[in-house]
Amino acid sequence: MQAESATAGRFSRDSLRAVLRSTPPAVSATEAGLRPAAVLFPIVERSTPAALFTRRTDDLPSHAGQVCFPCGKYQTDDETLIRTALRELEEEIGLTSDQVEVAGFLDSHVTANTGFVILPVVGFVSPDYRLAIDPGEVAEVFEAPLAYILDPQNQARRSLERGGIVREFYAIDYQGHTIWGATAAMIVNLSERLGFR
Repeated sequence: MQAESATAGRFSRDSLRAVLRSTPPAVSATEAGLRPAAVLFPIVERSTPAALFTRRTDDLPSHAGQVCFPCGKYQTDDETLIRTALRELEEEIGLTSDQVEVAGFLDSHVTANTGFVILPVVGFVSPDYRLAIDPGEVAEVFEAPLAYILDPQNQARRSLERGGIVREFYAIDYQGHTIWGATAAMIVNLSERLGFR
């Protein structure tokens, strides 16, 4: 019980807010020309805080079957990238903006192969959330404890060759799921900000 309380304190609202950016990072010159996108990194406020993930359906044209945070590209009627993240959260799993409290931002992440610069928006979600999953996009929703995914011992370095180019990335295995690529990189970024790396 004491260990659980210590974990909750380690990932309290205040401790997380203290390490997050209070404003979105500026897009650098090297990122100019990339398409803007955003993800919502949802943190479920349980006694043992957890992150909420989706697994994409297997028949999507891109990133089929992959584990990720609710995400999508900026649309012209989105006033900000925060709105993009919240809109995608609602479209994919039915959580509305009034069920999320935006806590701050992580560093932007560039996906070289798809040409996006992604803003990770971190938000707190109540544990009594209710889902309305879009079955055309989302095959599954699950939670993973923050203490587990943010532990560097669970963040493995792996590599993949595509078109003769070898790319290295982080991967986190959790209960039959592999969280990798941009999503794992964002988790590692939060680990770094918390001083775990």
